[in-house]
Amino acid sequence: MIKITLPDGSVKEFAQGVTPMDVAKSISEGLARNVISASFNGTTVETATELTTDGSLVLYTWNDKDGKKAFWHSTSHVMAQALEELFPGIKLTLGPAIDNGFYYDVDFGNQKITDADFKKVEDRVLEISRGKYEFKMRSVSKAEALDIYKDNEYKTELISNLEDGTITFCDHADFFDLCRGGHIPNTGIIKAFKIMSVAGAYWRGDEKNKQLTRVYGVSFPKQKDLTDYLELLEEAKRRDHRKLGKELELFAFSQKVGQGLPLWLPKGAALRDRLEQFLKKAQKKAGYEQVVTPHIGQKELYVTSGHYEKYGADSFQPISTPAEGEEFLLKPMNCPHHCEIFNVRPWSYKDLPKRYAEFGTVYRYEQSGELHGLTRVRGFTQDDAHIFCTPEQLDEEFKKVIDLVLYVFGSLGFENFTAQISLRDQENRAKYIGTDKNWEKAENAIINAAKDKGLNTVVEYGEAAFYGPKLDFMVKDALGRQWQLGTIQVDYNLPERFDLTYKGSDNELHRPVMIHRAPFGSMERFIAILLEHTAGNFPIWLMPEQAIILSLSEKYENYAKKVLELLENAEIRALIDNRNETIGRKIREAEVQKYPFMLIVGEEEEKNGTISVRRHGQEGKGNISVTIEEFALIVNEEIKKTLKTFTV
Repeated sequence: MIKITLPDGSVKEFAQGVTPMDVAKSISEGLARNVISASFNGTTVETATELTTDGSLVLYTWNDKDGKKAFWHSTSHVMAQALEELFPGIKLTLGPAIDNGFYYDVDFGNQKITDADFKKVEDRVLEISRGKYEFKMRSVSKAEALDIYKDNEYKTELISNLEDGTITFCDHADFFDLCRGGHIPNTGIIKAFKIMSVAGAYWRGDEKNKQLTRVYGVSFPKQKDLTDYLELLEEAKRRDHRKLGKELELFAFSQKVGQGLPLWLPKGAALRDRLEQFLKKAQKKAGYEQVVTPHIGQKELYVTSGHYEKYGADSFQPISTPAEGEEFLLKPMNCPHHCEIFNVRPWSYKDLPKRYAEFGTVYRYEQSGELHGLTRVRGFTQDDAHIFCTPEQLDEEFKKVIDLVLYVFGSLGFENFTAQISLRDQENRAKYIGTDKNWEKAENAIINAAKDKGLNTVVEYGEAAFYGPKLDFMVKDALGRQWQLGTIQVDYNLPERFDLTYKGSDNELHRPVMIHRAPFGSMERFIAILLEHTAGNFPIWLMPEQAIILSLSEKYENYAKKVLELLENAEIRALIDNRNETIGRKIREAEVQKYPFMLIVGEEEEKNGTISVRRHGQEGKGNISVTIEEFALIVNEEIKKTLKTFTV
């Protein structure tokens, strides 16, 4: 008998040779019907894999990330089969699952796949799927595998790097493929499939190699799931921050300025400034001091911090000065500069914690193919802060930062999130700096603080920063997409590298602990995600203009100006559209610009000292007639509902 430990901690005994599907059936028939993949002792296995030793078993359904991964990888095999049948002579390479579906890189030779071919491939994939063919793994010797793929240089290259005894094929129907495993029980589970696009891709991502055709696909266990997904994609297109940013005149890019370097237009700059002031106000309450550091620093600064070793090859190259041997770098991170600010004078334990905050612009040389609107840029501003505290203060300070992050999310409508505890890779420690002792202290501090604050947490190994573990806030937007927004990191390493000290109560010198934190992460990326989350309908306290005054004709311009003056006195941001256009056109354009309120003024409004209020997006619901004072109350009440009060 063997002992199988389940995720809830329960242990069950089974005969040797039991499969994950057998275990699922022993729990419930309902679970067995939904299980599509599994992992045993951290390794992905088939639901039909025979288990022969004690171990921990996790069963996955479609609702699990790993379940989707197995589902999509399995579909890539079926798509590969269909492509081979429809395009004889092609050479298959790799077909992994990705975040939203899968792809298969194919050498089509002299053939070409076009949009016109998609339907016949999709039909054939579904036809194969209906056969309910089981996915079965089998071991193959290296010599046999090389012989089977002797006409496919891509597969032979992969096989040549594998050890004999570790090579496996996956079979279904009359198709096989080189594969490590991780499949659904049979093809019949695949009920919906669509080719999303094709693109060029170099073999192994190396532009020196041959360019292949990458066929992207997605599949689902129900047709309705595919329909919903496609509708979601259309909504995502409508919410694309690049599209909205252009329509709302927030930001732009210029080839002359350079790729990945955004230009903030007046409305966008006002939006940024309002976000900055919002956080600065909260930070002041929380005891932060504002600092400013240069956009460049001597190369030695980043050698000391370790950033040059980790990021140097991917950063802008050093700037040489007329002085021999003198080199500067565009700042890749703010923390080395803040360490040097702490080092300006000696400190006592009575002076700590010190909290330095800065909206500091940093620069990373992202590859041009990876740049994407505001979410991936080469120059971005972080809402950075670094807290230097004693080890005894660490727990309280970390929790205070959590409170600040939750305040930010609450005021901006991000309510659905998970706190990800990002720890070191359990095996590869070479990519991290510092001692195991310091890492263990830092990791335990994060785990305990998150637990005490009652956060919904997940643990991810290998996601830590090179100098310390993190608490990353994974936020779901209005479309259900997950983004990493906000991070808090505990760092025992940089204080050692920069020889940071304070005098303790024992009159001896001690190392402070350093907390890195950025609730927004970067202003650029945060605004991009906020744009898509709200579809440009920001919380009213954040809107560049909260209302637009639309005059029915030139006769009412003076009254419109009076209304504007009264609104400004009430601290409501507004502007006038007094163009010689029809009121219908003015309203349509104001809707596109997403002004929260349209205030229409004409003869009746001037006579009664009122405004006719139309709310954005409420066509057909009718306008309300109110005084300026009443309208100011409406706006201020809405601001109170959305803009939380930060307390310490």
